[in-house]
Amino acid sequence: MKKKLIVANWKLNGNIEMISNYLKFLKNNLLSNLNKNIIVIAPPNIYLERTYQSIKKINIFLGAQNVDVNLKGAFTGEVSVLMLKDIGVKYVIIGHSERRILHNETDNFVAKKFHLIKNSNLIPILCIGETEKEKKNGKTQKVIEKQLNCIFQILGEKAFRNAVIAYEPIWAIGTGVSADPEYVQIIHKFIRNYIQKNDSVSKNVIIQYGGSVSSLNTKEFIQQEDIDGLLIGSASLHAKEFLKIIKISCSID
Repeated sequence: MKKKLIVANWKLNGNIEMISNYLKFLKNNLLSNLNKNIIVIAPPNIYLERTYQSIKKINIFLGAQNVDVNLKGAFTGEVSVLMLKDIGVKYVIIGHSERRILHNETDNFVAKKFHLIKNSNLIPILCIGETEKEKKNGKTQKVIEKQLNCIFQILGEKAFRNAVIAYEPIWAIGTGVSADPEYVQIIHKFIRNYIQKNDSVSKNVIIQYGGSVSSLNTKEFIQQEDIDGLLIGSASLHAKEFLKIIKISCSID
């Protein structure tokens, strides 16, 4: 059975007490499920090393929520991929709609980050997806093609080997309105086929779904053939809820 990739994206949330209690709860309750899925926790940057020290011996991987396009220099407030790697990060989320919208990150800018992450032998989690208006106008596939093409243009046909794609329709993120699982399956199949047109070896690329995921809808998503995991936002802030999601995903063959 193919392992599912379950990623907790805490966004701008958490504190020392929360993280301590959260990780202690997982360590005490998660051991029997650790080999059935790949589990990643992406806390705010300031808590990355603290989180790593708690998870490095229990087979949970560390993720970062963002990275700068520069490796070093006079870039106040930024964090480079070399720094992330140095403290134990394995996965890096890029292209999230909140970064694209609030920080004006373009497809080309995201592609530069993707390139840096791959060059550092870390694993990028590339977020892609359409707005509600684009969906209503039937432009979902065109938007996704454009987002993927920027990556292919820089890295070529092997771009998505050892990489993750997270389909996150913008209209479903943080709204409580999750996409229909059958609709998501159609989009995931399209993404997989589109990548295979450029690189047949990349047919096993991991494609996650993200957008108002909870324990109530996890089973419906994980049961779909081309949904390889979940990128979870607000639901991942609660250890018991996150554990429920992990256990449900483990139960699906």
